[in-house]
Amino acid sequence: MDTRTGLPVVGMVGGGQLARMTHQAAIALGQSLRVLAAAPDDGAALVVADLHFGDHTDLTALRTFAKGCDVVTFDHEHVPTDLIRALAADGVAVHPGADALLYAQDKRAMRERLSALGAPVPHWRPVSAPEEVSAFGDEVGWPVVAKAVRGGYDGRGVWMLGADDALPDVELILEKRVPLRRELAVLVARSPFGQVAAYPVVETVQQDGICVEVLAPAPGLAEDLAVAAQQLAIDIATSLGVVGLLAVELFEVDGGVLVNELAMRPHNSGHWTIEGARTSQFEQHLRAILDYPMGETALTAPAVVMANVLGGPPGGISLDERLHHLFATDPGAKVHLYGKQVRPGRKIGHVTVLGDDMDDVRARAARAARWLREGRASGPEGK
Repeated sequence: MDTRTGLPVVGMVGGGQLARMTHQAAIALGQSLRVLAAAPDDGAALVVADLHFGDHTDLTALRTFAKGCDVVTFDHEHVPTDLIRALAADGVAVHPGADALLYAQDKRAMRERLSALGAPVPHWRPVSAPEEVSAFGDEVGWPVVAKAVRGGYDGRGVWMLGADDALPDVELILEKRVPLRRELAVLVARSPFGQVAAYPVVETVQQDGICVEVLAPAPGLAEDLAVAAQQLAIDIATSLGVVGLLAVELFEVDGGVLVNELAMRPHNSGHWTIEGARTSQFEQHLRAILDYPMGETALTAPAVVMANVLGGPPGGISLDERLHHLFATDPGAKVHLYGKQVRPGRKIGHVTVLGDDMDDVRARAARAARWLREGRASGPEGK
């Protein structure tokens, strides 16, 4: 407890942009967010006062960091579960706990548990030898999707394998290639008391394995399917004992949805909520892990689009000049930059636009993101 304010101290392991934006939400609640960062130039390390440095795989560093925290949470899912259990054994409140977080860290464990729960998932199989890949491909059709059991993100750790392709040298699961219509996501929050709150279903648009756009609410999604997707996410959060935020990434297919991935933290598919929902995902995560009542999740406008800002080619006008011109041309665009060094293709921020017409809002968000990336509002094709 912070003796100055009488309010709880939340510790967040990881100093990236999720911790940075959680810090912004904590300020409004009067809370002290303590961050364990890996380096002084991490996004959150540039703005947080209660800052510790250490490795998330170092139990001594984690124990030192956790002293004085009322609850410890994460901005990534890479802390080993045995270390989380050790903190819990010390009496530290850790959310989400190791038993839940395992299913966001280990894709084989996730698929096994979801299958046991009866949740809809792609046809899948663990694999340990090349002949098992051949048998699976012959059964479901080529190519097949291979996923690293641990560590993959933003398109990394995912391969499309043909019949003659070599097997990646990591532990894998195989999945049938899904004839998807599009990708969706549902964000839910759950408290230790068991209260849950679900956000509207969104559409996520991927390029090269990286989410580039989020459309809220998902355009043209039938109401019964939207409600079913929200209920699916709530059921998963409850069954796994998640405390905090759970992002459920979905494939929309003929007849329904399939669960693709789980994330147990604030998530890229929910960045739009800062301006686009009554309660941002970052405030909601804090409410959930502190067992506060959940905030409203309704949209603040009929159409909300978040576009990721990726680092562009070197040269050209400065990022400061790009901001100046963007704000002059679209005063309604809301920009969030993460304090990262700009490198081509790296996520350095996002922009959110709100309005009444989804096509118009989407076009504005795309122009804003392109301007921040390239210093121009349109590409060679004029879009």
